[in-house]
Amino acid sequence: MNIFFSGSIRGGRDDRDLYADLIEHLEDHSTVLTEHVGTENVEQKEAEEGLTDDEIHDQDVEWLRQADIVVAEVTTPSLGVGYELGRAVAWEKPILCLYRPGAEHDLSAMIRGNDAAEVLEYHELETATSGIDAFVREHR
Repeated sequence: MNIFFSGSIRGGRDDRDLYADLIEHLEDHSTVLTEHVGTENVEQKEAEEGLTDDEIHDQDVEWLRQADIVVAEVTTPSLGVGYELGRAVAWEKPILCLYRPGAEHDLSAMIRGNDAAEVLEYHELETATSGIDAFVREHR
């Protein structure tokens, strides 16, 4: 099983450590195609690798095509995450969106109101990882 993890990069990196924890948990289940989302200085690494925005887009879209499921942490609003989720919905990928209520931003109605995406609200990492486990089992 290939898993596409989506989280904010250019929209804000406040949750980077959380992304790393979620990705580590997902890797217990299978291959995470986008483990770089949880790494420190991801934008700097992309620049060092000489990746253009076009190449980043094409690479991410290819990973999304290869994915069997999509798990997105959507607490920090991100245009890129929204774009990826839109593509995943169009391609009928199973989607789990993780959201921490009480955060600075309310969850978009475009996510919460979309019946093609499952939304799991959580306050603690354990709740998110349990939800991930159930989601993976359901779509394995």
